[in-house]
Amino acid sequence: MKLTVIGAGYVGLVTAACLADTGNEVMCIEKVSSKLETLRKGESPIYEPGLSEVLKKNISNGNITFSDNIDEGVRFAEAIFLCVGTPQSDTGKADLSQVEEAARQIASISDGYKLIIEKSTVPVNTHRRVKMTLNRYAAPDAQFDVASNPEFLREGSALYDFSNPDRIVVGVESERAEQIFKDIYKPYTDQGFPLLITTPAAAELIKHASNSFLALKISYINMVSDLCEKVGADIELVADGMGYDKRIGRPFLNAGLGYGGSCFPKDIKAFINMANENGVDFTLLEEADMINASRRSKYLEMIEDILWINKDKQICIWGLAFKPNTDDIREAPAIDIVGELGEAGAQLRLFDPKATENFKNFYPEGGNIKYFNDKYEALNGADALLIVTEWSEFKEADIEKIKSLMQLPIIIDGRNIYDPATMKEAGVEYYSIGR
Repeated sequence: MKLTVIGAGYVGLVTAACLADTGNEVMCIEKVSSKLETLRKGESPIYEPGLSEVLKKNISNGNITFSDNIDEGVRFAEAIFLCVGTPQSDTGKADLSQVEEAARQIASISDGYKLIIEKSTVPVNTHRRVKMTLNRYAAPDAQFDVASNPEFLREGSALYDFSNPDRIVVGVESERAEQIFKDIYKPYTDQGFPLLITTPAAAELIKHASNSFLALKISYINMVSDLCEKVGADIELVADGMGYDKRIGRPFLNAGLGYGGSCFPKDIKAFINMANENGVDFTLLEEADMINASRRSKYLEMIEDILWINKDKQICIWGLAFKPNTDDIREAPAIDIVGELGEAGAQLRLFDPKATENFKNFYPEGGNIKYFNDKYEALNGADALLIVTEWSEFKEADIEKIKSLMQLPIIIDGRNIYDPATMKEAGVEYYSIGR
């Protein structure tokens, strides 16, 4: 099929690349000229494992092209994915101006039938507003269906998630739109991946409801980890015991510094805002968000309790991204941790495999902040090592080498990546969450 993707951000670029990789002809529209040139070379402007390789392959075989001409993109395809930004205010209300702008442009260009697909995460019933805008600005011979097709991509494993979905959710209002989706996703349904056909409103809600539920699990296990610390229980054993229950499951029951990134914090606030606008009490989600926010201050209190005085201490931090396998630092715990420790006068030695350049936009190098290209070099002479992101290379680090490089072998693990018994045997003063 011929498909157009408007917006080459994280969701748009992964969507375009994966749909091209299943044999579709995809045109991806990106209006930022510098980004466009990078994309045409097959280089991803974001770090996502495997993405550049898929782009290069499909540029080479002609399955994907990039343009800044939305007119060209609208005329190119019958089905158009909207993957534009929906930035959020402090209250959780989404700015849908880019969605509205795209709808107006599509309407003014279109002739004949077009299926407009919401891929961006939007508030419930946005499809109604999009359809209203299309009809207002459309030429007499234009026809539209508006559908919702939310994404469920995890940063760091987005290509796998797109190609191996738990479910493909589409919300449609016509048989014609439903058939187009069946054609688009046939390579996946042929492999047995489920295609859930529902209404646009339900599809819009499924995304927010899913992410908010996962955020609840994270906040819940962190709340329980606080009790474990008080009574001398191990949160890992508690979580394992809970996880065997098929009604609960083990994923997302990992105690630590809480969730960050561009999805969970944004989606939970948006869901709360939707509830408030409709007079529904979502206090449960508000409490979960408060618990998550408190994890960083609790970790900082833990650091101060262990080190006593942070001023002039050489503190090494491993992990700046909000999670491993990404360079994304949006809502990353490291932002608050570095800020507070820097204010306290600590000498900070920072390392992350991929997120350093993005983090420098928050905290430029200089004064009491120094960045390193090697995790062991960052450790040299440190009074303490803080684990803030659970990268695999940290889990596999040489403990004896860590110990030999540090002035004091103190590890304060915010992600529980090491075994306490192993650390004790190695002679490391080791602290973790809920254990």
